This record gives sequence, structure tokens and C-alpha cells, in this order.
Amino acid sequence: MNILITGGTGFIGQRLALELLSRGGIELEDRGAATIECILLADSQRPAALAAGLEPNDRVAIRVGDVADPEYVAALFVQPVDVVFHLASIVSFHGEQDFDLAYRVNLDGARLLFEALRRQQNGARLVFASSIAAFGGDAMPTTVSDFTKLTPTTSYGTTKAICELLVNDYSRKGYFDGRSARLPTVIVRPGRPNQAASSFASGLFREPL
Repeated sequence: MNILITGGTGFIGQRLALELLSRGGIELEDRGAATIECILLADSQRPAALAAGLEPNDRVAIRVGDVADPEYVAALFVQPVDVVFHLASIVSFHGEQDFDLAYRVNLDGARLLFEALRRQQNGARLVFASSIAAFGGDAMPTTVSDFTKLTPTTSYGTTKAICELLVNDYSRKGYFDGRSARLPTVIVRPGRPNQAASSFASGLFREPL
């Protein structure tokens, strides 16, 4: 089984890769259990150091590039991919600062990825990392469900909501087997703050430490 993680060298991507390696395989409802042969970490940059256990590792590969570049995305699928975790994204505050970049990476990049999966025609599993930003700010109710209306109030939230609908439609057509997971805030991130609107919450805990 070949696994692709976009945004794979980031905070969540590295920890996801480590968890997958510790399990050794993945069990899918329609395919049964399969051993992981390769985890490809795709990202816009390579960090100075990866988490212990990812490098060196003969089951882990890294490919740096632009997820909105058709040639780069095509190169990620030279070998058939069985499972994709799509984490790559321009985060909230950064997306408000640079509208064009947010839509290029978050929407155009996702479409390229979805189309690559569609061309494979192997029924691959896709897990798309969405966000509670798809529900908006003050408009978000205390309790949400799959039937809560999406009312994003940022460009970041809007691109996430659009991609959720695309995941549903591509899955309905049988191009891949998609899931959207709305991730909560990461309260404490190691290292320097990023451009997420929630970075202030990380700073409240991290900086005193």
C-alpha cells in the first residue's frame, strides 16, 4: 500500500506518518488489511530536521514542490496511490492576507489532487483535512452535525467548505472514496508561530514555557 500525505512535513503530517508507521498497515472496509510499503510526504518545503523515525527510513520518501503545479502533482502519482491524506493548505490568517494564494493552493491544488485520483481509477481512499472555519465564526451553533449549514466567514473557511462539497461529489461519482475531517485547533505547536488565526492560543501556552 502506498500512502501520500500532502503537507506531510508539517506538524500534523509528521505525526500522522509516525502513527501509520507504528501500525504497519491500514485496514479498509472494502479491501481488508494491507501493509504500508511507502509513505510519500509532499510539501512546499523540507524542514531542517524530521521527527525521529521518519528519516532515515526506507518506507518514507519526501518530495518538495507546489501542490498547485500540475507537473508536481502528476509526479506524486507515478506509482499508484492507495490512500491520500490531504493536509496541505494556506492557513486562516495567511489566507485573509493573500486571497489569490489561498485559492490557488487550497482550491486549485485540491482540484489537481482530486483529478489525479480520478485518473487512477483504483477507488483510492481520500481523507481531506477540513476545519470548523467552514461553519463561520459567530454563526456557528454550539453543536454541529453533518447537516449544519456551512456559513464560512473567511477565505480559508470558504475554500474548505468548497472542497468538502467536491469530496462529496467526486465520491458520489465513484472517482475515489472520500472523507472530510474537520480538525479542531492545535492548542500548543512547537517551534515558531505560523500564520493561523489560532496561533495566539498556542502562544499563550508556549511562550511562558
